Amino acid sequence: ESRWPFLFGAIIVPSLIQAVVLPFLPESPRYLLLEKQNRSKAEKAFQRFLGKADVSQEVEEVLAESRVQRNTKLVSVVELLRTRAVRWQILTVVVTMGCYQLCGLNAV
Repeated sequence: ESRWPFLFGAIIVPSLIQAVVLPFLPESPRYLLLEKQNRSKAEKAFQRFLGKADVSQEVEEVLAESRVQRNTKLVSVVELLRTRAVRWQILTVVVTMGCYQLCGLNAV
C-alpha cells in the first residue's frame, strides 16, 4: 500500500519530458497552410518532414483536399436515418455499441 504514491508519481516523468520537448516540435504543414494561411512556413514544414526541396505538389494536394471538404454537404442525423441506403448500417452500429455499454465491455 505504501507504493501507491510512487506509482502515481511515475506519471510526472513522461509529462515533463513532453512539456520540455513540445516547443521544439514543428507545426503541422496542414495547420500552417489551412488555419494560419501561411504558405511559406507550410512549405518549410513540408520540406523538413519530406526531406525534399520541391514540395509544391504536396501543397497543392492539401489545398485541393481543403476545397473538396468545403464543398461537401453535411448531413444531419435525421437526414441520415431517412436515407434508406445507410439506415441498416447505422442501426447495426448503434445496437452493437449499446450492447457493449450494457454488458460492461466498453474497452472494445
